[in-house]
Amino acid sequence: MSTETIEIKQAPERLGPKPKWIRVKLPTGKKYTELRNVVDKYKLNTICTSGSCPNMGECWGEGTATFMILGNICTRSCGFCGVKTGRPQTVEWDEPEKVARSIKLMKIKHAVVTSVDRDDLKDMGSIIWAETVKAIRRMNPETTLETLIPDFQGNTRNIDRIIAVKPEVISHNMETVKRLTREVRIQAKYERSLEVLNYLKQSGMPRTKSGIMLGLGEKEDEVFQTMEDLKNIGLDILTIGQYLQPSKKHLPVKEFITPEQFKKYETAGLKMGFRHVESGALVRSSYKAQKHLT
Repeated sequence: MSTETIEIKQAPERLGPKPKWIRVKLPTGKKYTELRNVVDKYKLNTICTSGSCPNMGECWGEGTATFMILGNICTRSCGFCGVKTGRPQTVEWDEPEKVARSIKLMKIKHAVVTSVDRDDLKDMGSIIWAETVKAIRRMNPETTLETLIPDFQGNTRNIDRIIAVKPEVISHNMETVKRLTREVRIQAKYERSLEVLNYLKQSGMPRTKSGIMLGLGEKEDEVFQTMEDLKNIGLDILTIGQYLQPSKKHLPVKEFITPEQFKKYETAGLKMGFRHVESGALVRSSYKAQKHLT
């Protein structure tokens, strides 16, 4: 699964109540209300609403929203992710047009598109990915795009389909540090994700992006090593956020990272030379995504 957990409703039993810096205000504002009404009226599917994202009000207020394609059942069973695992649904070939229409109805200025992993498909969903970007371009020529892609098992032919449609930003999440990857991501590989991001950069993509979650038991030096690994392949944009347990069946939260520690990672990342670093408890992959175009 190429997204990170964004559920915030349940507090992990081991740590007790969430600290005050994780609590969020209910989304408000004219722009948010307008978009909420459109989403409800036309039954539009955004990961912002289905995942109860804590930043939904802020992002919608700035004209940014995230859409998930290729169904809501993933072929992988990552220990952190709240998306269902199982046999995915049949591919809907009209999905690209549906997503493009949703973006038009919502008058989205910057759209983030993500997906479940589709290891069951020969092309791993890359054709639908490319067609979705094309449809959005046709129907919403002024809308800028970020694609948060799976690793496609490192298959460069599938990755090339995304590169060919030239989204403004291509993102692929590392999710965690090297030591924890096997436990957290199971079917994914740390080195393979690095290779995907390196391939994107070497292919000439102007903005590459990745994200990691904290609070899964990683150590500070491991976080810094991951940051260095990403900077060494020329990554442009990095997001760092707090992992929150979607359910009792998922990996527990080992630690709530303090705002001061998040700030420390942000400062270090900017010194390393990343173009943008978003680091904070409520930061998610698409947080302030429109700002990353600069």
